[in-house]
Amino acid sequence: MKLYLLLFLFASFTLQAQSVFEKEVESITKKYDTLYDASKESIVFTGSSSIRVWKDLQQRFPDYQVINSGFGGSQATDLLQFTNNLILHYQPKKVFIYEGDNDIQNKKRPKEIISTLVEIQNLIFKNNPQTQIVLISAKPSIARWKLRRKYKRLNRKIEKMTLTDGRLSFVDVWKPMLDGRKVKQDIFVSDGLHMNSKGYEIWYTALKNYVN
Repeated sequence: MKLYLLLFLFASFTLQAQSVFEKEVESITKKYDTLYDASKESIVFTGSSSIRVWKDLQQRFPDYQVINSGFGGSQATDLLQFTNNLILHYQPKKVFIYEGDNDIQNKKRPKEIISTLVEIQNLIFKNNPQTQIVLISAKPSIARWKLRRKYKRLNRKIEKMTLTDGRLSFVDVWKPMLDGRKVKQDIFVSDGLHMNSKGYEIWYTALKNYVN
């Protein structure tokens, strides 16, 4: 009886989580229904909330049609579920992905995260073999500093993954966000996890050459 109850609770939680993401994904697609121009080349930035709350992405890269399809709280498996809606629908020439941050927090192993990123990569290449994929390293943060070794291990595996294919690139945002051996304190909002404008300036500097 206890087993059935646990299975029921787990299934209910999973369905509730999916429902939350479905609503957010629907909101994103509705937004870009009016903004997206299929006649122009597009660049997609997607992943978890560090992408979602980067509000001035389009202004940072005014020469491109930028799609910000980040959705808060997501893990790599969530992006895999919505790859068609959040990436392929926009036929991007480049895709920037930030996943792994929440995965590590939720006790997923780097090997498991990499496996999911490979699945996402394969879907993108199946849709268009010429697409360029840029994987953004997990970032350091005040709130999750105790997990830094796991994040660094994940980043090494992501970088290694990108060496297998010329269409893949790795951007390290970990080191630029450090002050010596500690994470910079003045680049986050009050929760110690999400970045302020100083944090995004670091990301912009790290990413701009990959956009251009």
